[in-house]
Amino acid sequence: MNELRNPFSQEATFRSESVAQSFLASVFSWMFVALAITALVAYTAAGSPSFLQIMYSAETGSMTILGWIIFLSPFGLVLLMSAAFSRLSATTLTLVFIAYSVLMGLSLSFIFLAYTGASIAKTFVITSGMFGLMAVVGYTTKTDLSKFGSIMMMGLIGIIIASLVNFFMKSSTMDYIISFLGVLIFTGLTAYDVQKLKRIGAGAIQQGDTMRKVTIMGALTLYLDFINLFLFLLRFFGNRK
Repeated sequence: MNELRNPFSQEATFRSESVAQSFLASVFSWMFVALAITALVAYTAAGSPSFLQIMYSAETGSMTILGWIIFLSPFGLVLLMSAAFSRLSATTLTLVFIAYSVLMGLSLSFIFLAYTGASIAKTFVITSGMFGLMAVVGYTTKTDLSKFGSIMMMGLIGIIIASLVNFFMKSSTMDYIISFLGVLIFTGLTAYDVQKLKRIGAGAIQQGDTMRKVTIMGALTLYLDFINLFLFLLRFFGNRK
């Protein structure tokens, strides 16, 4: 009866879902592009002796100053994208996102030196499966995950602090606990972020430059969920060389 009284309700709902699907498709497309760039750069850099000489000191085996700059620069770009979101154009933000994915590839090249290629590939497949499952859950569930997301964010702050403490303690037990919690947190955040992005897409009332920027920031969010989930899982499934 309600649908008879509101003949446009179904059309409005369909249009809203269609917009959300289109928005999420763009978000995932950019996320996959960034992941592909990161994987290619990481693999190429790990096989380059000249790059490894730049990153690591042959005498001490530790990272050089330039290596630390490359390793920490992605964090700076994330802060730039967040702080200057309103001032940057969509094109500039996209270029910064691509630069970020390249620098992340350089930073993550170490995993090809520390772990076997087979275990990296296995972990990537496992991560893709878990990420895909939780993305579907986040998209299809009718439950509001806002409170759940807040808990996950508090947990994320907790493991960041614990990781900093363990950097000095160097406890293998603590490292295992942090990795386990990291898997749980980023698995949950994937569902939460997909639901949040679905709502943003469904409520979009304007297109153009602003929505392109929102799409890039959404891609960055899911990219970070995937990368962090992958790195935490790699500690469990990765076979060290």
